[in-house]
Amino acid sequence: MTATTSILRVSPAAAKARRRNWRVALSLMAPFLAVYLIFLIYPTIRVITLSFTDADIAGVGKFIGFKNYARLLHDPLFWASLWHTIYFMILCVVPNAAAGLLFALLLVRLRRARGLVQALFFMPYILPVSVVTVIWIWMFDSSYGVVNFLLHTKIQWIQDAAWAMPTVAFVTIWWTVGFNMLLFIAGLESIPKEYYEAAALDGASGGFKVFRHITWPLLWPVTSLVLILQILAQWQIFNQVYLLTNGGPANKTLVILQYMYVQGFQNGRGGYAATISVALFVLILVTSIFQVRFLRVKEDR
Repeated sequence: MTATTSILRVSPAAAKARRRNWRVALSLMAPFLAVYLIFLIYPTIRVITLSFTDADIAGVGKFIGFKNYARLLHDPLFWASLWHTIYFMILCVVPNAAAGLLFALLLVRLRRARGLVQALFFMPYILPVSVVTVIWIWMFDSSYGVVNFLLHTKIQWIQDAAWAMPTVAFVTIWWTVGFNMLLFIAGLESIPKEYYEAAALDGASGGFKVFRHITWPLLWPVTSLVLILQILAQWQIFNQVYLLTNGGPANKTLVILQYMYVQGFQNGRGGYAATISVALFVLILVTSIFQVRFLRVKEDR
């Protein structure tokens, strides 16, 4: 008992050093914790609180309980905006990741001017969304746009209800695919060459067979990262829709964030807008949990 007590006992010098280390650690963490609490935790709590009120855009209103949530469940425009957001994700997430992978596979094979071609692919990503939308509004113009001129059509890409959301998805892919391409290039270049040499010795000379059994499994962590980033980003789609279609025609491209913007800043219903944002937060959280678990299980296989 005495030996055990002497082992567990901490000397005064060691205890003083431990307290000093804790003070240093807390002083280093304090700026981050302050920013985190002020700009993330407090706004989150404030939004959740506002969702139980009939507050205006200034945040002034009385407590009304779950009336905003009951209204949300019976709001056809909310469900329409949810479907439009999911539809946009279907059009954008997997095609964006697939295009990034395809371009990466082509670029890693280049021997000359690779840096130039890579820069050209990545260049749209550094453009602000306002510049991107202005470029494509001109390109998709039904009267004098380049797209209709090349295709010999008169399609109203942005004004037509059937083509508006695919057009927004296409512009988004063109704008962001360069970033996904760089991630895939980094993943491809991190695969050891010995795997390919061993496959060649075993007679696996076909390009698709090598991709399926070597490249794709080893590239899965990068693929899962790209998919996670894409889904999180596309849940929050707003800028492209607002600038290209403004939710039209006839609300056919109205997405959740834009509906929240309309309710909060145009209709002055801050409490209801906060309710929509809480619903979006829950949707993103649930999607992230399921996606991470699915990708982890697939990676373990």
